[in-house]
Amino acid sequence: MNQKLIPIVSIAVGVLAFLLTFQYLRAKEREVEEIKRRIYESSRKLEVAGAAHDIPEGTVISREDLKLIEIEEWSAPEQVVRKNEGLMILGRKTRFLIKAGKPILWSDIEGGEAVAQGLAPTVKPGLRALSLSIGGATAVSGMIEPNDHVDILGTFSLPSPNTPGEMESVTLTVLQDVTVLATGQQIAKQLSGGRRGARDTGYSTVTVEVTPREAELLVFAQQARGRLTLTLRNPADISFEKDLPNVDFKMLQTELPALNLYRQKNLRMKRNVD
Repeated sequence: MNQKLIPIVSIAVGVLAFLLTFQYLRAKEREVEEIKRRIYESSRKLEVAGAAHDIPEGTVISREDLKLIEIEEWSAPEQVVRKNEGLMILGRKTRFLIKAGKPILWSDIEGGEAVAQGLAPTVKPGLRALSLSIGGATAVSGMIEPNDHVDILGTFSLPSPNTPGEMESVTLTVLQDVTVLATGQQIAKQLSGGRRGARDTGYSTVTVEVTPREAELLVFAQQARGRLTLTLRNPADISFEKDLPNVDFKMLQTELPALNLYRQKNLRMKRNVD
């Protein structure tokens, strides 16, 4: 009987040893992964606003005073002005001397952090913040965020030039390359600090930065029961499309072949080259 048990016990001991070894190796793998994660976290860089030269106390900050610098994310002060917040400090005064190459902190700026003061400090002098009733599909499925740049399109019912007494729908580009200041109640500062994944996509208003004359135009467009739609731009794209046509049913019938031919010859060929 004992002779029969010996192989069974040997197999059981072997299986147990294998399981213990496997668990030990898995634990070591997790330790190695955790060490690698910590090393990565400690070496990750963060782009922030820095002083391009010594900025004396009381200086009104301009673009020439700023440059982007990289610092370790783990060592970044909580009050540091991040890359996407640089525009918010233009036109504001420094409270202290800021040495060249040093990160700029909100505590260095008169008035402090923009989010604590609301939206007003982020609006550049001479411009206005205007909220538009836009959300969902008309705001690129809620993926537009503060500091994005957009074009504003409008669809209106206008008197038909060909049939007196009748109305027809027309879509046209109202404004190009407009800066978004806020979506719903969320302004740019609330998106910093690595919290972009928690952004609000259910907003129904988008606040844009425009001139007083542009504000009048947009308010009239909304009051005229026009439907406004936003198209999202690449942040590096500062191009301006001249002489964009108004789109109506007649244009859909006559221009679609030409538009598709242009896309085939230019956009698709460019993509293949890239």
